[in-house]
Amino acid sequence: MNDKHYVNTNNARSGDKYENVIKEIAEHKVCPFCPEHIAKYHKNPILIEGTFWLATDNMYPYKPAKNHLIFIHKTHIENISEIVGEAWAEIHKMIGQIITDRKIPGGSFLMRFGDTAFTGASVTHLHAHLIQSNPESPDYGNSGLQARVG
Repeated sequence: MNDKHYVNTNNARSGDKYENVIKEIAEHKVCPFCPEHIAKYHKNPILIEGTFWLATDNMYPYKPAKNHLIFIHKTHIENISEIVGEAWAEIHKMIGQIITDRKIPGGSFLMRFGDTAFTGASVTHLHAHLIQSNPESPDYGNSGLQARVG
């Protein structure tokens, strides 16, 4: 079996379904974002698929996000330095398309890379978040989503 750790159970939000899913993935010792496993662990449809990236609504959106999408690099990489120029251009185009299609007036774009002990990510596979908070939510001022992610 593989000794590689593809998820960090310490970074899973405790007390919800997501924590249990991350623990299951850790037991199976697989990367949930690699093409051969994504359909098992991510049930939302792929919205856009390019050569390097795919975009989908996050299965476990941060509260109180109005939109929370993830962009997953299609090849298992873990460091931002591994992204080639064409991949940067592609994700730029995808982000623009999502913002236009969903009429997102503002939000946050976050890419986590490298050692999850430093990033707060629960999955090591390079991915990025596009998050539009929801100022109309009663939890808006208490969530930290405006300045912090997660």
